Amino acid sequence: MFMGSTADSPAGPAGAAEPIRRPPAVPLPRPLQMLRFSRRQIEFVFRARRELGEVFEMQAGISGGTIVSCHPDHARSLFTAKPELVPSLTAESPLRPIVGPASVLTANGESHLRQRKLLLPAFHGDAVERYTQMIGEVTEREIDTWPLDQSFALAPRMQAITLEVIMSGIFGVQGQPAPGSAEHRLRSAVKYLTAASTSPLAKLGALANTGRAEPIGLMRAGVSLLDRATYPVIEARRRASDLAEREDILSMLLAARTEDDEMLSDGELRDELLTLLLAGFETTANSLAWTWERLLRTPAAHERLLESVRCGENASEHVEAAIVEGMRCRPVVPIIGRRVTVPWRLGEYVLPAGSAISISILLLHHREDLYPDPFAFRPERWADRKPGTYEWIPFGGGTRRCLGATLAMAEQRVVLAAMARRLDLQAEEPEPEHALHRNVTMIPSRGARATLRARHS
Repeated sequence: MFMGSTADSPAGPAGAAEPIRRPPAVPLPRPLQMLRFSRRQIEFVFRARRELGEVFEMQAGISGGTIVSCHPDHARSLFTAKPELVPSLTAESPLRPIVGPASVLTANGESHLRQRKLLLPAFHGDAVERYTQMIGEVTEREIDTWPLDQSFALAPRMQAITLEVIMSGIFGVQGQPAPGSAEHRLRSAVKYLTAASTSPLAKLGALANTGRAEPIGLMRAGVSLLDRATYPVIEARRRASDLAEREDILSMLLAARTEDDEMLSDGELRDELLTLLLAGFETTANSLAWTWERLLRTPAAHERLLESVRCGENASEHVEAAIVEGMRCRPVVPIIGRRVTVPWRLGEYVLPAGSAISISILLLHHREDLYPDPFAFRPERWADRKPGTYEWIPFGGGTRRCLGATLAMAEQRVVLAAMARRLDLQAEEPEPEHALHRNVTMIPSRGARATLRARHS
């Protein structure tokens, strides 16, 4: 049973004889819904929740529209169902033309489970332990370069840390790749396209590519740039004489075999590498940026964190609470979904087979019956509480839960603690930063701008 007072809401496969009953729909033309959802998702979904209830239908995000829910029972029904009943909507998202159909992110069914099994060891246990010391070293070097007494965006600084970590994990490259190397060209391409993806043209391109298998327009040029940088990395590593001794993910995948004892093709390797690279550095970096954006505008929470870290009293608990609360308030991926293959019940509603069902992480994380004073940033709410499996879902859930969740949390703990110990930061402006939507992510509109007033050794 869930903590809080959330009433039960039965959910899961519906009986064949049950009549279809759809929830109320957002009463706006589809183009207007798509525009508002892509520009101001927070305002859009909270207004729909307020006017239509906790389950509603919208014509935005996915071709053909989707049913949106924010009830933990409904999340549970999708996360615990057999994978063949609830294939992921990422296969229909703007990510598919970028990372390809063979990505662990966009694949469904047996293909997804096979790839997940191949990749899982690289993101758990000893592998994460190996990364931890390196994360600390990278963070300390990066902090030393930040300017004093001038405003700068934290998000790109976080990305510099997480990109170096994921480059090391995927390619085994310690520090900056050598100029002119295949890894250096790939790193540069990823940084360039990440920066360019916030432009209005890029947003229009993402909308145009939703549901497509192959990219069109500007996205095609971006994907071509990534391909020209990625395939030489794969080719060079295949020729490496020490491939069997290496512990990085690319070398592991090159040595892997399928159930039919076949090697992964270059296309499959390309899709996996780009997925891990793009998803593995930007989401973690922006989670950290959002947490600091909230901390710097909540003086009491900020002071408690600094005091605990600098005095060593319950430091790990305060760091963890700040991270968890930051991801509750500002989940970088604000909505996730499945397309059910059988009729599905969501409380009083019954949906036909083939329906797209999305869980709004934003709405679920701001339920007042689960989180009193839900719009306040209050890390102390986690002092005697652990995140609920179906109440706190920034990493998704079930067989689709983010593979890199353990590494992402480890990175955030190390980076947040180091910043709290060494830096006196101040928000550039007292007003909170709005959310900027990019593909399937939600990032701080100004990059979490701050001013560094003092740096401690």
